[in-house]
Amino acid sequence: MITARTETLGGDTAGLSRAAEILSAGGLVAMPTETVYGLAADARNDLAVARIFEAKGRPRFNPLIVHLADAAAAGDYVEWSDTAQKLADAFWPGPLTLVLPLRPDSGLSPLVTAELPSLAVRVPAHPLAHALLQEFGGPVAAPSANLSGRISPTEPRHVLDGLSGRIEAVLDGGACPVGVESTIVGLTGTPTLLRPGGVAAEEIEQVLGQKLALHTDGDPLIAPGQMTSHYAPGAKVRLNADHAEPGEALLGFGPMACTLNLSERGDLTEAAANLFHHLHALDAMTPAGIAVAPIPDTGLGRAINDRLRRAAAPR
Repeated sequence: MITARTETLGGDTAGLSRAAEILSAGGLVAMPTETVYGLAADARNDLAVARIFEAKGRPRFNPLIVHLADAAAAGDYVEWSDTAQKLADAFWPGPLTLVLPLRPDSGLSPLVTAELPSLAVRVPAHPLAHALLQEFGGPVAAPSANLSGRISPTEPRHVLDGLSGRIEAVLDGGACPVGVESTIVGLTGTPTLLRPGGVAAEEIEQVLGQKLALHTDGDPLIAPGQMTSHYAPGAKVRLNADHAEPGEALLGFGPMACTLNLSERGDLTEAAANLFHHLHALDAMTPAGIAVAPIPDTGLGRAINDRLRRAAAPR
């Protein structure tokens, strides 16, 4: 569906009221979260959720995350557990998504779960996301606000570059501070890391007092962000590079000569915040390819490397 115009809304009372009005009418609003911009729709409205898939060009078998105003609301939609409560107490609001058994009386559109018996839920920490969820007063399905498979948006202009005219509005909250999507932990059985993200797996394991099981790319898709090719710029991505080949742009890490640097001081938090912003900027240079320096595979580095591997995968 093509809309006449995509509005840009401020984060004031008028902007939040207009955004909630659009959601209530079945429209789509890109909202800032601490991770990336999410494409929000009423998770109970079949047509609104279907429009998310249409606007993004997203495969219908890829489930969505439902965003809630607080942890107390989660029990309306999923079978809550002591383990879920422990993680919610430690990390919500924040960049952690929990996958739990879906309540049969949830009232959500089956498109949200891709007909799976589980649901991904999270409580975002961004003040504008929280304010919009409070103003709207219901569950919001919100994958990243970009064309499916492309670089995730961390600024309003990234959203508009891909979705202008396809959605009703963007709620402008500036740049997203975390910069990579939420960590996803499956709690339908043994606690399992389904997607590394804004909370380090080591922190989660410390709270749980046990190691997380690992999901591999060969396993069935049961959460967002598990498709092999994802987060991709237009240019081909080459990993673990120590130099740029002719025509390539070099995305660096640590002290080195490069086109753009994720973090000159080798800080993984800074690198995560810069990742998608820098990929957008390099792709706009239309290089022959994007070479990426090695990133340590610990803490937030696991999330960064996960996104880069999927960006570099054959398309």
